[in-house]
This record gives sequence, C-alpha cells and structure tokens, in this order.
Amino acid sequence: MNNELDSESGIYAALEASIITMDLEGYITGWNRGAELLFGYLADEVLGKHILLLYADAENQGEEDCFNEVIANGHAEMDVKRRRKDGSDFWAHLHLTLIRNKQGLGTRLIAYVRDISSQLANEERSRLYTRIFEYAREAIVITDSNRLILSVNNAYLKITGRNMQEVQGTMPSFLNSTEKYTSKAIENTLKSLGHWEGELWDQRANGEAFPAWLTISAVHTNLGFISHYFAVFSDHTEKRQTDAKIHQLAYYDTLTSLPNRAMLFSLLAQSLSEAKRKQKHGSLLCFNINGFKNINDSFGHASADILLAELAKRIRLALREEDVVSRFSGDEFYIALFEIEQREDAILVARRILQSTAAPFYLKNQEIVLICHIGITIYPDDGYDSETLINNATVAMHRAKKNNQNYLFYSTEMNRSSLEKIKLEAELHHALNLNQFELYFQPQVDFPSKKIMGAEALIRWQHPLKGMISPANFIPFAEETGLIVAIGSWVLNEAISQIAEWKKAGLSLDRLAVNLSVMQFNPQLPEEIAALLTHHKIPAELVELELTESLLMGNGQSNVLNQLHSNGFSLALDDFGTGYSNLAYLQNYPIDYLKIDQSFVQSLPDNLHSAAIVRSIIDIANNLGLKLIAEGVENQSQAEYLSNLGCNLIQGYYYYRPMSAADFTQLLITQQSEITKSA
Repeated sequence: MNNELDSESGIYAALEASIITMDLEGYITGWNRGAELLFGYLADEVLGKHILLLYADAENQGEEDCFNEVIANGHAEMDVKRRRKDGSDFWAHLHLTLIRNKQGLGTRLIAYVRDISSQLANEERSRLYTRIFEYAREAIVITDSNRLILSVNNAYLKITGRNMQEVQGTMPSFLNSTEKYTSKAIENTLKSLGHWEGELWDQRANGEAFPAWLTISAVHTNLGFISHYFAVFSDHTEKRQTDAKIHQLAYYDTLTSLPNRAMLFSLLAQSLSEAKRKQKHGSLLCFNINGFKNINDSFGHASADILLAELAKRIRLALREEDVVSRFSGDEFYIALFEIEQREDAILVARRILQSTAAPFYLKNQEIVLICHIGITIYPDDGYDSETLINNATVAMHRAKKNNQNYLFYSTEMNRSSLEKIKLEAELHHALNLNQFELYFQPQVDFPSKKIMGAEALIRWQHPLKGMISPANFIPFAEETGLIVAIGSWVLNEAISQIAEWKKAGLSLDRLAVNLSVMQFNPQLPEEIAALLTHHKIPAELVELELTESLLMGNGQSNVLNQLHSNGFSLALDDFGTGYSNLAYLQNYPIDYLKIDQSFVQSLPDNLHSAAIVRSIIDIANNLGLKLIAEGVENQSQAEYLSNLGCNLIQGYYYYRPMSAADFTQLLITQQSEITKSA
C-alpha cells in the first residue's frame, strides 16, 4: 500500500509533527516523518497495519468512544497511552479528524499525535510540590524580587501565629530583623552567592522571639535577573531546649548545677593553653570536707545532699564571676582561678571560701559546723596539664588535712613564702596605729628649665624589723582587705598637711599628685577632700588626683570626677597605654594630665614599638589639649627624646629618686634661693 500522505503532498510527509491517516476500519494508510520520529517505525513497517499496533494497553474502551465521536461529529480528541517500536510507553494527546468526500460520506481519518509525557510529568510534579508546600513541617515562604510575600504554607502560619491576609504583600519578619549584623550578613551573602543559611531570631505575632534555622535562596530568570526569593525555616526552640538539657546533663552536676568533672577538664585545658600563650598564671584549689561520711551516716543521703547544695552556693558566692567551681565527686570540689596576678591571690580566695563555709549549717534542726581543707596549685608552676594539676591539688589538700591546716600549697617553697606574706598582712593592720607609714616625694621636673614643677606623693612602710617596704608588697593586701580606704585617707591628709607646711614656710609647689584607689571612690569623696583643704587652708589647685583606668571603668564615676574637677582639682590618668587605653575616657572624663608609663619610657629611644606607642600617646594628648608627664626617665637620651616630641615634664631617677619630706623641703628651699638670686 502506498503512503497516502506521500502521494498527496510532500509537505505532510516532511512535517515533524506526527500525522497518521487511517481508513474507517483503523488501518494505517499514511505515515509522515514526524510519526517516524515519534514512534520509531519507518513507513514501510506500519502502512497497511492496524492502528492497534501502536496501542500500549489492551483495554481501549475509551478510544472506541473517541472513534465513535469522530464518526458522529467529525472530530474528537483525548489523552492516550502509546508504545514505541523499542517497547517504551508514553502519553500522547490524540486529535482525530474525519475526512469526507463530496457526497459527505466519511472516507478516512487523520490523526495528529503529540507527546505530552513531559507536560504530564510537570503537572504531576507541580501537584507533588503543592502538597509538599502545604503539608511540610518547615515553614516555606515565597516572595517577589522586592521580598514581599507572595505565598506561605500552613507551617509558616502556625509557627508565627499569623494569617494569610496579614502577611501577604509584606516583608517577612526574618528579613526585617532588628539584628542589624544578621540582616547585613544575609543581604551581602544573597548578593554575592544568591543563597544564605544560618540561625537567627524571628518573632511571632504575639511578640515572642524564637530561634529559627533559615535557608533563603534567590530564584533567577533565564536572563539572570532575580524573580523570586524562596525561604525555608524551622522553629529551633525545642532543639535549643533539648541541646541545653543534653549539655546540662553532660557537663553539669545534677545536685548542685555546678560544672562537673568533664567541664572542669575542658575549661582547664583552655585556660592552660591561654596561660601559656599569654605567659599568665592561674590557680586550682581542691576543697574537701573533713568527716563528711559521718554526716551521711547520721542524717542520710537526702539530707547530706541538701547540705552539699547549700555548700556549693556558699563557695560560688565567695568567688569572682569569672572563677569556676566544680563538683568533682561526693564532697570534693575544685575551684579554678583562671588568671591571678600573684600566688597570694589564691590564698585570699581560699580564705574567703573557708570563711563562707565556716558558718553553721542546719539539718533537721541540728547545727552542723564543717571542718574543711583546701589544697592549692599554681599553674604552670605545678603542672602543664589538667590531670597533673588536679592530682597535685589533691595531694596538697590531703597534706593540709594531715597537718590540720586549713589550706596548703602544693609547693613547699610557696608555703614558706606565703606564710611570710600572711604574717606581713597581719602586721599591716597595725601599721597605721603604730605610725609606721611615711610619705616620700618624687619631683616632676621641666626638662628645658630643670625647674621642679610638681611632685608625686608616694607611701612607704617603715617596718620595725624589715626596714622600708615598697607599696608593691603591701598595697594589694590593703586593696583586698579594704584597709586601702583608711590608708588612702591618711595619705590625703598627710599630703595636704605637707602642702600647708611648705606654704607656711614660704615655699611654693605648683602641684602635689596623690594616688586614689578604686575603693576610695564614692560620692562622699569630694566632701572628704574639701574638708581637709578647709582645715589646712589650702586651695584645690595645688592638689592633683591620679586615677587609674580600672577606676574609670566603674559605673557612676562621672559625677564624682566632674565635681572634683569643678572644685579645682587637676586630674591625671596614670599608666596610660598599659590597660584598655579607651579613648572614650579622655572624651567623657575631665582629664588634665596623661602619664606615660615607665614600661614604655625605659626602652626609649631604641625600641621601635615603645617609641611608636609614646609618639601616639603624645599626639593624642596634644590633639586633645592634655598635659603630659613621663614616668621612669633614667637617662639623658630618654629625656631628650621625650622633650623633642613635646613631653617636657619628666619624673624619674635621671633627676631625682623619691625622697623624704625633709629632703624634698630642702630641695624646694635650694630652688627658691636660686630663683631669687637669678632675679
């Protein structure tokens, strides 16, 4: 049989659209190139054969209905399943048309067949995605290119407590975050990568904040423009709570809520690494109760646990916020002091702990007084790893218990030294009453003119047996015990009294600097100093108050400083450059002088780093209109270098060491005499 399409028109044969002609009984009479491409059969393989050759299903009731419709109406269409020559099935859209002769009788059928497998797959995929979108547990949000919501799923409405009318056309709250850093990070990452993922805080309709894990991606058109944004997020509230509970169980003691053994090892490892890097020291204390088994046996484990919980609270209250106390096991606790200035600091902490735990406990109306012992190790001196430090602290604790001592260092040498310090501290309590303190004065000299412009009052302790003791060896104890307040008041009174004596003798000194402790700084300080000035009839302009950065870091100091400054006192910031060196201090507080610390001056002019720091400090002072004093100047090259940079006021051994009041008075007399002669 000839290919009917070929015989009628070469155009039909060449068309890539699949066109098939059949007689009214369903035998194939025409087969074009499009049909060859779609089904895989050549024309010679199908012409004259029944159309059933191309059917994929044996059941074709629907197609018979379609055939009858064509006969009746002249055309019909439906979706059918077909099979290719290679045996693969596909879905096709079939359009049948009845061809009639001049008499109006049907003579043949023309079928246009189109593969719709991809279309149906896309529709199925679309239905699947719709179901996923609607029933997903994660919140899903689709926005336009301006990030205004087009659609959200049920999970989003449930998590946020909002409704569709409320959110549609608005910007999602997670993209309108008050966390500027997070919003900026999302913005920048979306611009550069088109995708951002991370945790942030979102807000429900009732204002409640909650943690969410968000993934947001930009959707681009074929031309590369952003058409939409697609975001998925989940509420992390339960996960956070679960993680916190797991972390609590893994790293904290269930009875006392203190860090457990695992957490202590972890924190110690970090601290040891940091101490090694910064060349700092720390301490680990082992705390143990003597005879705790008797308490367990007498009162039972439940009551003993109550006592341990109360004990843990008392230890915690005796520590700084940055210190860590861990319950290791039973009645054994370890206290980690992650950074200490000197080993005696560990003694002060041990004493506070023992004092706090010495007060009676009460179980079942029975008073219980605990006898406790503490073993002390210092790292890295007593060990470079957690295991060694813990073992050594335990050894020291057992040694203290055996020797019936409250606390003991692991190192014998440390114990000997510490006992001397303890004795010295006890004697410090009586030094004021016994008039053992004395003021020394170190002149501050103008380098070009060699004239004494001022002096700093420095306290010394004249010990009856040990001789002159430097303040570096007793001021820390005075600070810790609170004695510094009484000592500071003595220094102020003595310094102002000395100014009055010089004035009475006709000697002049522009300023006398007095150091203030943090503990002296309270709202009553201006009145206290004003009363001293009134008593000695001295103007405030002759007194300079030296402050430290640690003092300025406290809250509520601004009013006191402003009052002191308005009363006429000059204010100097001591050791500038060695602490935080926060420039806000210079802006927020009425500072008159900056003192360049001797640690920078000593290595001038050869040390490039020190020189750079000193130049910076001088530049800051000049730009802010502050005066400068350099401490610790020991030679001419240092003095000349500082003078060339604009710092002419010098304090140090190059000119004068600290001297007694009598020697300093004689120096003032000599200078005044020379000035009189030159005039």
